[in-house]
Amino acid sequence: MFLIVVGGGKVGVSVTRTLLALNHEVVLVEQDRDRFARLEEEFEHRAVYGDGTELFVLERAGIARPPDIVVAVTGDDEDNIIIGQLAREKYGVEKVIARVNDPRNEPHFDLLGIAPTVSATNMVLALIEHEVPQHELVHLLELRKENLEIVEVEIKKSSAAAGKRVEDLHLPQTARLISVVRDGRAEIAVGSTELHVGDQVLAILEPGSEDDLRSVLLSS
Repeated sequence: MFLIVVGGGKVGVSVTRTLLALNHEVVLVEQDRDRFARLEEEFEHRAVYGDGTELFVLERAGIARPPDIVVAVTGDDEDNIIIGQLAREKYGVEKVIARVNDPRNEPHFDLLGIAPTVSATNMVLALIEHEVPQHELVHLLELRKENLEIVEVEIKKSSAAAGKRVEDLHLPQTARLISVVRDGRAEIAVGSTELHVGDQVLAILEPGSEDDLRSVLLSS
């Protein structure tokens, strides 16, 4: 694939290195001159100097081709929004991945149709939820464009679903079980799958259905 990565910080550089190692064609755009000098030394002609919100900079990077994916990972959410808009609306890039530095700005990305977005803050919070016993339902992934989310639930000894088959559960219409992880092994959740204490269950659901799912799987 051909990809343009805008933002030469730690995230952008790591993404670029990984993609190049996978033999993809990548151009990395960075506007800080000192940082660009270091990137040019490592990536040579694959690095472009300039502000990624400027059309001529993006065009020097090859956006008119257009690329298969534009990755906007600068440290400024406004810049990432502008880059995403330009890529999609002016150059017809089908796939844009944007970094969200402040989760409060995610609605702005959604409103403009810039998806998927990646929020380090939300990722860290999800990991914390996973390690804190009080959090019975852990949010793993949000698919905002599809208005869906994926959550993880651990079946406890007191859980209503313990010992029941999936087909016997009165799941909300807005939720479906995806898989069950037991003793380190995962299996697809089908109607005959029986839930045991200690199972890690993945479910996909519409936002706002968490309480209904929690009631079915966990309430005693």
